[in-house]
Amino acid sequence: MPKQQYDESSIVILEGLDAVRKRPGMYIGSTDSKGLHHLVWEIVDNAIDEALNGYGDEITIILEKDGSVTVEDHGRGMPVGKHKSGVSTLQVIFTILHAGGKFTSHGGYTSAGGLHGVGASVVNALCTWCKVMVHDGKDVWSMTFENGGSKIGKLEKVGKTNHTGSIVSFKPDPSIFKSVHFSYSTICERAQEDAFLLKGLKMIVRDKRKEEREVVYQYEDGLKAFIEEVNQDHTPMHDPISFRGESNQIIVEGCFQYTDEYQENIFSFTNMVRTRDGGSHETGAKQAFTKVFNEYARKNGFLKEKDKGFEGNDVREGLTLVINLTIPEDYLQFEGQTKEKLGTPEAKPATETVVSENLRYFLEENKEVANALVRKIIKAAQARNAARKARADIRNGKGKNRSERVLSGKLASAQSKDARRKELYLVEGDSAGGSAKQGRDSKYQAILPLRGKVLNTEKASLEAIEKNEELNTIIHALGAGVGANFTAEDSNYYKVIIMTDADDDGAHIQNLLLTFFYRYMRDLITHEMLYIALPPLYRIAKAGKEYYLYTNEELDEKKNELKNGYTITRYKGLGEMNATQLWDTTMNPESRTLLCVTIENAMMAEKRVTELMGDKAELRRNWIEDNVVFTLEDDYKEVNA
Repeated sequence: MPKQQYDESSIVILEGLDAVRKRPGMYIGSTDSKGLHHLVWEIVDNAIDEALNGYGDEITIILEKDGSVTVEDHGRGMPVGKHKSGVSTLQVIFTILHAGGKFTSHGGYTSAGGLHGVGASVVNALCTWCKVMVHDGKDVWSMTFENGGSKIGKLEKVGKTNHTGSIVSFKPDPSIFKSVHFSYSTICERAQEDAFLLKGLKMIVRDKRKEEREVVYQYEDGLKAFIEEVNQDHTPMHDPISFRGESNQIIVEGCFQYTDEYQENIFSFTNMVRTRDGGSHETGAKQAFTKVFNEYARKNGFLKEKDKGFEGNDVREGLTLVINLTIPEDYLQFEGQTKEKLGTPEAKPATETVVSENLRYFLEENKEVANALVRKIIKAAQARNAARKARADIRNGKGKNRSERVLSGKLASAQSKDARRKELYLVEGDSAGGSAKQGRDSKYQAILPLRGKVLNTEKASLEAIEKNEELNTIIHALGAGVGANFTAEDSNYYKVIIMTDADDDGAHIQNLLLTFFYRYMRDLITHEMLYIALPPLYRIAKAGKEYYLYTNEELDEKKNELKNGYTITRYKGLGEMNATQLWDTTMNPESRTLLCVTIENAMMAEKRVTELMGDKAELRRNWIEDNVVFTLEDDYKEVNA
């Protein structure tokens, strides 16, 4: 490889918004659908900050026919006067990174979510055009930006008004994003969350792209409505309990409810910004529940002094909790630009104090419910301890026979005993399973062929699941329990990889497996141990050389590169590849592509599983119509001479 020159000429300063366009992932996380929608959240967050501080109680999000988005608020309206830098303040807001009204004590924000000052300017940088209109109570002002903010229009006075507020319209740049199609359902869910969190806030979402549709969200007791939405298909053990308190200038609001389920669902927010990765406030809340329930159990004779206290996982079994903190700007610390984890150290003791006080009061005032909850926790602890003992017995050479019988003739196990390096492939069909067994790295890769579609666990009991041959085999292969007794750390494999055909049946099997893991082995997902393999869609050959392509875009590029004289094969299934091809394309750690399954939004995940895998066909059909783009592409073999 020739040496690259590296000297003073190699150092480049990216001016203005060029840095954002060059490395968009640093500012919005990615350029896929998640990053695309993050543009909307940045503008909406600014409108939310106005409402959070008492300026305006209505926000409208419009999906326009031309693919652009409009966000309108009734706040104070962005400043339009001349900035000390010499240009209009509106221009500063939309073209200068780290410029905003939340950096100073006189900026008018007691608390806010968007503190980095990059929201509006980043959106502008990643769009083909952006238009801003401001109502200041007297005049209407307009300013337009084009080509990622490189072309700046004049600030113009275009009318009179007695209203205040801002209207921001923007159209994402298709050369930056993989897709510029906004999901109506995704935006509705986010708008509903905001309405849940701020009492009286009206969130309106309007879609003008096809037949016009609109939804309005507004709640007087939003956190209670939030809990009821999440638990609508579960059996509650008591009514949702709302609470509010203040500690060290931090306001903690929340609501909780226990159901007869075993999974925990915790939703955390700070200044109405979702903290998907938790943080100090979640830690404080979890410690409060563990501490208070142990105190109650000892005080009321459920635990003796010599008994070991309940573990946090047992206490939170079946708990649904939503917390939203309002933190002054001086305290607020997020980890990362996308603000998905709270780093404020003061939030932990504040949350623990408020949750502890309110939980103690609830337990003392509702003895019957409290005692039922403690008995549920005791059962959870007993089941977890029994499961641990059973797994330990198996590891020590006891109780193996049942597992060996279940796995006999199905699992091609890995030779290594090191679970931290082993992978389990769940492969659709015996044919593909045979190729995978021949082509794998037998030291670290185990193969478990699946015969047909597995049980839909959204509609089945745990007893039915354990009787299902395919799912029972998976449970015993992992050896880490199932349901409330599942512990990811005990898994025999550090990666579980779903490998199915790239067709409708393969997608269905994939969804059935994801539903099973989400409902009965969720710890596997939260520990980022569950993956989806991406086999190639096409093989293109020319002059003795083969190329494997994974998307239609890759195929088009390769066809243009090769010009002619090539042969294209569209793979209908994994079984069409021999062992060597399957290893090279899908199983070799050096060349394969794996998608890690994660839970970005617990509430959305809960709703999605219920909608797509539950009994209500209408919910499933509506989601598919909103989110799936159908094509007429057929499976084919193309020869271009």
